[in-house]
Amino acid sequence: MTDKDESLTHHLNDLRKMLIRSFICIGILLPFCFWLSPKVMDFFIKTLIGDLNISLNYFSPMEVFILQMKIAFFMSLVLSFPYIAKNIWDFVLPALYSKEKRFIKSIVFSSSFLFCFGVGFCFFIIIPLIIKFGLSFSSPHLHAVLGISNIITLSLTLSFVFGMMFQFPLVTFALIKSGLVSYQAIASKRSYVFIGVLILSALVTPPDVLSLILLAVPTYILFELGLFFSPKTKKEKPAEISED
Repeated sequence: MTDKDESLTHHLNDLRKMLIRSFICIGILLPFCFWLSPKVMDFFIKTLIGDLNISLNYFSPMEVFILQMKIAFFMSLVLSFPYIAKNIWDFVLPALYSKEKRFIKSIVFSSSFLFCFGVGFCFFIIIPLIIKFGLSFSSPHLHAVLGISNIITLSLTLSFVFGMMFQFPLVTFALIKSGLVSYQAIASKRSYVFIGVLILSALVTPPDVLSLILLAVPTYILFELGLFFSPKTKKEKPAEISED
């Protein structure tokens, strides 16, 4: 086996261990989150519907139970995200010098904050806007009948997507901080990044322009913030001392 094959095998083994640890953490929290899921679902409904004069409906006996399982899994994911983020950053940034390991600790906190901020931003601002936009098409001859499964599933999916997309400034900052790419290289490709954000947003959001814009604009703004706080010059690695 060549050194390249051994390196690939080593990285795949690290990836497997990282995924196993992450799923174990989620599994430990899952029973507690499922116990809380009915109350959380009620909170979701009150928050999303607000003062709108509508009600949500379910159309099969097991629909609410399945939704509670989805909510429990999502809650487990959010609660375990700091631990998952540490494992992910440890995996993707293994080449940092020992004195820079503190960088990973700081980025785990920032990553967790941005994920929770993205989830909250989507759930409390974006989803109510989408619901109100959808209800604006109702008329005396056209009434909206909203299913709880559609609303909750859309909320959980978009909230997760927003949480992950809000990691964008950290990815930019980490790439420049670790010296993998230079500030100038990324700054000169702003137009390509903007197009990439639009394409990615279109792929992960429902097929409507409103959701795409509401995700793409904050994501690109966060990219610019990550670029603004990044080192302006490429970090050079210290020269190795030869042993004579």
